[in-house]
Amino acid sequence: MKNITQNVFFALFMVCSTIGFAQSIVTGTVIDPGTNMPLPGVNVVEKGTTNGVSTDFDGKFTFQTKSTDAVIVLSFIGYLSKDITVSGDTDLGQITLEESLMGLDEVQIIASVAVDRKTPVAVSTIRADEIELKLGTQEFPEVLKSTPGVYATKSGGGFGDGRINLRGFESDNVAVLINGVPVNDMENGRVYWSNWAGLSDVTSSMQVQRGLGAAKVAVPSVGGTINILSKTTDIEAGGNISTSIGNDGYLKFGATYSTGLMDNGFAATVSAAKTDGDGYVDGTEFNAVSYFVNISKEIGDDHKLAFTAFGAKQRHGQRQNRQLISTYRASERGKRFNADWGYKNGQVTHQEDNFYHKPQISLNHYWDISEKTTLSTAAYASFGSGGGGGFSGTNKFSLGEGGVSEYRDGLYGPVNFDKIVDENAALGAQGSETILRASRNDHTWYGLLSTLKTDLSDNLVFLGGLDLRNYKGVHFTELTDLLGGQYFADDNDVNNPNGTYTVGDKFNYYNDGLVGWIGGFAQAEYTLDALSAFVSVAASNTSYKRIDYFNYLDSDPNQETDRYNFFGYSAKGGANYNLTDNHNVFANIGYFEKAPGFDSVFLQFDNSHINADAENQKIFSVELGYGFRSSKFSANVNVYRTLWKDRTETYGYSQPDGTFATANILGVNALHQGVELDFVYRPTDELKITGMASFGDWRWDNNVTDVQIFNDQQELIQTVDLYIKDLHVGDAAQTTLALGVNYEIMADTHVLVDYNYYDNLYASFDPSDRGTEGAPDAWKVPAYGLFDLGLTHKFDFGGFDVMLNGRMNNVLNTEYVSDALDGTGSTASTALVWYGYGRTFSIGAKLNF
Repeated sequence: MKNITQNVFFALFMVCSTIGFAQSIVTGTVIDPGTNMPLPGVNVVEKGTTNGVSTDFDGKFTFQTKSTDAVIVLSFIGYLSKDITVSGDTDLGQITLEESLMGLDEVQIIASVAVDRKTPVAVSTIRADEIELKLGTQEFPEVLKSTPGVYATKSGGGFGDGRINLRGFESDNVAVLINGVPVNDMENGRVYWSNWAGLSDVTSSMQVQRGLGAAKVAVPSVGGTINILSKTTDIEAGGNISTSIGNDGYLKFGATYSTGLMDNGFAATVSAAKTDGDGYVDGTEFNAVSYFVNISKEIGDDHKLAFTAFGAKQRHGQRQNRQLISTYRASERGKRFNADWGYKNGQVTHQEDNFYHKPQISLNHYWDISEKTTLSTAAYASFGSGGGGGFSGTNKFSLGEGGVSEYRDGLYGPVNFDKIVDENAALGAQGSETILRASRNDHTWYGLLSTLKTDLSDNLVFLGGLDLRNYKGVHFTELTDLLGGQYFADDNDVNNPNGTYTVGDKFNYYNDGLVGWIGGFAQAEYTLDALSAFVSVAASNTSYKRIDYFNYLDSDPNQETDRYNFFGYSAKGGANYNLTDNHNVFANIGYFEKAPGFDSVFLQFDNSHINADAENQKIFSVELGYGFRSSKFSANVNVYRTLWKDRTETYGYSQPDGTFATANILGVNALHQGVELDFVYRPTDELKITGMASFGDWRWDNNVTDVQIFNDQQELIQTVDLYIKDLHVGDAAQTTLALGVNYEIMADTHVLVDYNYYDNLYASFDPSDRGTEGAPDAWKVPAYGLFDLGLTHKFDFGGFDVMLNGRMNNVLNTEYVSDALDGTGSTASTALVWYGYGRTFSIGAKLNF
């Protein structure tokens, strides 16, 4: 018995010794091939097992294999997986992962992508995998809501109606670039996210550059730049199919396929998705079809062509009109209440809706002229068609006193379109009293971006380029539904004395807005050891012209205006210094002048009130930042100060003859300053904690008094005062906090918890409304916080990689006001508001092949 026991212990000792000797310690550092910077978060796994770790902030990893002869697999989204065979304890040194997308380096040059610890700007980057985890049924801009300085909401709550403010600036002062191509409206600078409803499916990464940003072209980046890089073409063949369902009938199907890089240098990727739903808010049904195509061809060793087309054809009901808080509370539907819809013949009919299709097409050419010089050129075109619905004629859509209206079904009920139809039909030859219409904004937009990059020395790089754009916006009102009548009468078209219109006709207004843009830039970048610095200048000429087909006879020479030119420019510079491997500091400073918008030149929607001397808006900004990087913890802190002078402000008034007029008011300045902090902490390989805090102080900088308003005969009409000094800039939360946890509860299963807090949100108001001394600050919206929850699980299914994901937003069903318009006396009872969404959910699956 004693011998048996000894033999058993000896056998166990030998097994344990074998296991111990079979294990190996493997170390290494993973770097990006383009930037030569470390890649954090790369998965490093022993092949055939779940044994593995992720690289730290320095791109380093250390882990113990289960076998002396093992294959190590390195994988990271956007890069090709890499297998490395190891035997015994091994230091792999620097490991370079190749990007999985063709042409991504070249796109990054055009798009001015900022590089960590090198580009001296405050920046946050969100990759495709994080977008996929956090989006769910949210609006695309809401993916950025945990980013410092960002305030993103769903606005009225219609599909694609989301909006974003950056450091207190609205979208017309935030540059949005897709693959380096600016998409801000050429006339007013706004961004309509519904035009890009499918963009989240094909985004490779999204980068928020706060403040001046790294963009080289003269774009309207007062608050910052949102830089979106779409997928290009995958080098490896494969694809995926996906589906997701969510609250209120949300249903989405999508598929992607890539040929991979073939022997002849050709590669193609196609993606498409269809999305439908009823909408969380009443009367906001939606449907959208999105698509993406990229075709690339390598021509020899020095040339590469890439063709890209993407877009989304969508239609959705809207909640266009805000309501009093008391109205929501009186309605049975509460925060879901929407007054802008009803029923006609038993079918949902929208008083307010939006429909649009804006395909964007580009052809990129990349040329390696020499080892030191490259030329990247993108020729692009965009064709927009669609608009927003509404009504014309007699207003029968008001809620009525206390929610009671003869044109609504019940208290605060939906619109009874059948009653309106019956009344119009009874009028017979008199025509319709009330009709539905669409305000159309069709456009054609052509552009060319070209960037030359050359290494003047080992330390000095020069970049220069052109930015050319030509835009034509076609604006008109289209009659979409006579609501039972025979015709509709309107006398605005002087070329149509008959003045009667039927479905499909243009009425009310019809004009073209022509915008031209010629720009150029030059930038020098210097790098020496731990120091990187840049100096950049850009200049552009913006020209405006207007053609009016309704207010002027076709024979009238005033039907078409002259072109009015406005010169804008920017000059900025900055430097980053890496004090050690852990610490870096940066600073930037800049000044630029932004051309006034189209509506600031043509003040009253006609060709006779032209403000040819409209002032440029002037922006001066300075920023300081500090960064810390270690194996488990990274953080950034930055302070900024942006002075915005001669902000475009128009004042409406009545002339002695009773006609309405507007005038530009100069000298309206705002000061935006604040402190921002963000961090990432990885205490273990399974746990990742993220957080941010943003404290802004955004106020109007000065009073503007004794502004004299003259009519066309230079007669003094009135004197205007704006008492706005030290009043808070409204429309965005000035204090935002976020905390997120991503925990791997078991192999390939992650739970995500996000908390976002918002405070110091002041209702939006027009500075022209503060005409008396001692005018109050806008109503301050109550602070609120939101919890979101996510769960993902990956597994193998018959040789296919499958990912399941679930997401619940606003888990606690918190009731909150997300958007507010100030009312009389600046109180909660007079503010017009939109409530944010309550609890929502989505469940999805993706199968990769």
